[in-house]
Amino acid sequence: MSNKRRYLITGASRGIGAAIARKLLQDGCQVTGLSRKAGELESEQGYRHVSCDFADLEALPTILKAQRKQLERLDGLILNAGFGRFASLEAFSARQIRELIDVNLTSQILVAREFLPLMKRYKAGDVVIIGSEAALRGGQRGAVYAATKFALRGFAQSLREECASAGVRVTLINPGMVQTDFFDGQNFRPAAAPGCHLLAEDVAGAVGFVLRSRPGACFDEINLSPQKKVIDFAKAGDGALDK
Repeated sequence: MSNKRRYLITGASRGIGAAIARKLLQDGCQVTGLSRKAGELESEQGYRHVSCDFADLEALPTILKAQRKQLERLDGLILNAGFGRFASLEAFSARQIRELIDVNLTSQILVAREFLPLMKRYKAGDVVIIGSEAALRGGQRGAVYAATKFALRGFAQSLREECASAGVRVTLINPGMVQTDFFDGQNFRPAAAPGCHLLAEDVAGAVGFVLRSRPGACFDEINLSPQKKVIDFAKAGDGALDK
């Protein structure tokens, strides 16, 4: 078995997930990325992509089980997959509410359930959950999104208690607004000035800091924010959604 540290990242094809994967690869780790598309890292040495649609909860357990059988050991699990949809609650269809909860919350719980035994077996490892500032305070037109992130925060807190005796650390990282394609299709985004947004590399740096910390020391929760909070609005309106 290779001595290289092995990590699995959900939503690794772009944005924050890709930045985390790139950092781990630069550190000489082996990375398995779960996402719908391979993205820019497919040709990187040490990276393996697994096609996975987190909105398809019927197919997901079978895919995850097959991947677990291929891994002899796992040093860390980074739960990053998710997306944003923002509007007044009544603008959401039932399908849209379900999809947001399925991808941002339920699918990530299923991933953790499948791969935690690999870390518990060796009584070591990290689960790092990428949350959001929306897990700390709800905002206008963000009721459903914030609900998924508040739930992830509760999941992290409970999982931390559950895994402590098994030597597995659980950390939640709550970034503020990060300059990525997360905001494509939204009617707002962080301002372009450097102090008004985070970069995906900032979040990747926080993940690296957690993973490098001394065994036995656990960062329960990290809130990461731009120095200033300035939002650019592309247009007025209620953030109408496709039905």
